[in-house]
Amino acid sequence: MIKDLMYIELKSGYSDDGPAWIGYVKTSKTRKTVYFNDHAFQKAIGGGSNYIDIENGDEYWISGLKKGESNRHWAGHGKITIDRRAVEEYLALIGEKELPLSLFEVAVMEDKFPVERANKLLNGIK
Repeated sequence: MIKDLMYIELKSGYSDDGPAWIGYVKTSKTRKTVYFNDHAFQKAIGGGSNYIDIENGDEYWISGLKKGESNRHWAGHGKITIDRRAVEEYLALIGEKELPLSLFEVAVMEDKFPVERANKLLNGIK
């Protein structure tokens, strides 16, 4: 499993203003499956999102972090929740000393990666 810091945004029902997070994810070796916040996502085919929650079908945008600009779509609004453990790494990536609290909300996020549950679901095992 690969563990990375990534940007995750819920697209279903929100367009470009959905809840968004910067946090640590686990990925499968192929990166076709991403695990974050007790959800498992698989790559989508076509459409405006790039991942689908395998349990409820919600669409998400999941990407690496941008260095020189907001991670949100240019038309999007709303604060991004960032894992408190990731703040220092994110600031180093964007070359800043402080996190603009008008754009971010710092939160405690637990590492919940439902690998076994997702594998059972994907393989049709009950």
